[in-house]
Amino acid sequence: MKVIISNQSELPIYAQIKEQIKEQILNGQISEGSTLPSIRSLAKELSVSVITTSRAYNDLEAEGFIASAQGRGSIVLSQNNELLREQYLKRIEEGLTTAIQTSRIIRLKREELLQMAETLWDSQD
Repeated sequence: MKVIISNQSELPIYAQIKEQIKEQILNGQISEGSTLPSIRSLAKELSVSVITTSRAYNDLEAEGFIASAQGRGSIVLSQNNELLREQYLKRIEEGLTTAIQTSRIIRLKREELLQMAETLWDSQD
């Protein structure tokens, strides 16, 4: 598991940790059943407070990505395919919202934005 903290990020440190771990779970880099590093060891590795890593793990548990048990650590849970799909749909909607807002700032026509999307879609094959 790799987590990189950026002082330049708008996200608080606990959210950076949470989002990076979540991303690694969603894309399969951290597999179901894997045990995450302990809260203390991750805090030490990242040179952050135990409270910070604890909050990240608590959020991941509340969102259903991990389960924590006293003395056994935190284990990655199986990801429901529908939940996974919803996470990706949310990410797509956020990206599209940003693209639309930016397009309106420069007065890009709807058709031009759609053409850009089609071109990008086709170039990924």
